[in-house]
Amino acid sequence: MSSTEHPGALDRSSRIMRFAMKYYRAGVFDSAGERARPADQDKAIAFVDDLERLGPTFVKIGQSLSTRTDLVAPAYLDALKRMQDDVQPLPFAQLQPVLEAALGVRLSKAFAAFDEQPLGSASLAQVHRATLHDGREVAVKIQRPGVAELIHADMAVLDRFARGADRFTSIGQRMHFVEIVAEMQRTLLAELDYLDEAESLERFRKRLAVYPELLVPAPIWDYTSRQVLTMEYVPGTKVTDIGGLRRTEHAYGPIAAALLKGYLDQVFVYGEIHADPHPGNVLLTDDERLALLDFGMVAHVPPRQRERLLKLVLAAVDGRGEDVAAESMAISARLEGFDEARYVHEVSQLVARYAVRSERLGLSEGRLLLELARIGTACRLRMPAATTLLGKTMLNLEAVAGALDPELDVKAAVEDHAYRIMRERLRSSLSPQRLGMEALETQQLMRAAPRKVSDILSLIADNKLRVRLAGLEESHLMESLQKIANRISTGVITASLVVGAAMLTRVDTPHTLFGYPAFALVLFLLAAALGVTLVVSSLLSDRKVRPREERGPLD
Repeated sequence: MSSTEHPGALDRSSRIMRFAMKYYRAGVFDSAGERARPADQDKAIAFVDDLERLGPTFVKIGQSLSTRTDLVAPAYLDALKRMQDDVQPLPFAQLQPVLEAALGVRLSKAFAAFDEQPLGSASLAQVHRATLHDGREVAVKIQRPGVAELIHADMAVLDRFARGADRFTSIGQRMHFVEIVAEMQRTLLAELDYLDEAESLERFRKRLAVYPELLVPAPIWDYTSRQVLTMEYVPGTKVTDIGGLRRTEHAYGPIAAALLKGYLDQVFVYGEIHADPHPGNVLLTDDERLALLDFGMVAHVPPRQRERLLKLVLAAVDGRGEDVAAESMAISARLEGFDEARYVHEVSQLVARYAVRSERLGLSEGRLLLELARIGTACRLRMPAATTLLGKTMLNLEAVAGALDPELDVKAAVEDHAYRIMRERLRSSLSPQRLGMEALETQQLMRAAPRKVSDILSLIADNKLRVRLAGLEESHLMESLQKIANRISTGVITASLVVGAAMLTRVDTPHTLFGYPAFALVLFLLAAALGVTLVVSSLLSDRKVRPREERGPLD
């Protein structure tokens, strides 16, 4: 703990420390459990309550953990899914300085009318309705004062705790908490920048314009900053509040199908995952369109990884379990002790159940992806975060689709559009531009090949060809050799000193101690102390090689 931290920071660190110690052995990260046990339910509920009491940072962390079936035990997952980011609203007088400082003008200059009663209140921000001077109605999202500083301070404390846990505890060495904290920090800091969210609104609005059933409100750039986001106000009804009578009067199946297609395009064509399209962020407008809100959580998927994910989804809907296992292993990191045979078997069983799933089994596309991550963790395979994010997104989309049209076959809609995306990708790969680029690369390869072959043959002829083995210093061979050298050194030094001390006991001297020559006895005690010290030192400080992670070809 830095000595420069003020008492408030010290008290905050103390609270976080007490929370960590309270749940250190509670089994929160025991994700290998098969089902939530009744005895764990009370602990899990208390865990969520304590998270909420720690404030906005930990509310967001809890929401992030609620999707991590690969990390969190079932009982805690169930409790975290009930966590609501819905807090007591702040008086507008506390938010007005933030709004005016961010926009650089007084409230009356910026808006013709401003409703001080919030439309919604969350841990990071509040949303208010307002009217611009040109008559447009807007929704204004205002960041809570001091929340950015609190999150930075909390994440710094968590990073220190994570480093200590990774170094000194077995669960830390297994979970790599530093990486988990770093991932959460990136997500939280991105959510605090409303310019990023405004850009996400703009991108999704343009890309989803091909689906007239969908609507994304446009950001108002002149009224947007890092702490304030102003967008078009879209009146509507939450999809969860749609009554049965309204569903009977209107066919909402095509709207739900358009929502699924639009999000599949975002993931597999554009490489972005809107990780929070839950039913509360989707409105049915008066003109029977779906309005999509809250784009604070958007994750990016690299091109090769999205190709693998698309193949994984297609293999899953076709019931090809071994192909699902192969694609998931290709994008994942294999930890030490990875059980490939068990992983392939369990994934094949999971996909087989999914292929013939029923309502009783409760399997779906999103649940399948989350179960894949859980099985991977149990078998020592770490899947990328994009897998669980996509699983969470699919679960939310399925909930929205179910609210709009309970009879919609989500699997068929996903399968049909995923194959369409695959066909479009194959067609684009045969375009003249793509073929021209590949022809240029082939030409460069053919030009360089004779010279490279000649260089290799020259090195062989001159006996100068060398092969360098990288990573030998990190191997188990070096660890074993070092341990052997330490043991030999310890034995030789200890034996030499003991023998030397024994020989000196035969030398006559007037100085004795307990009837033995004093000098010899001192040397014997020194030899014994040095020998014990060397033995203990070699046992405690032998260099440990970090468990090896074998990553797929994408990395």
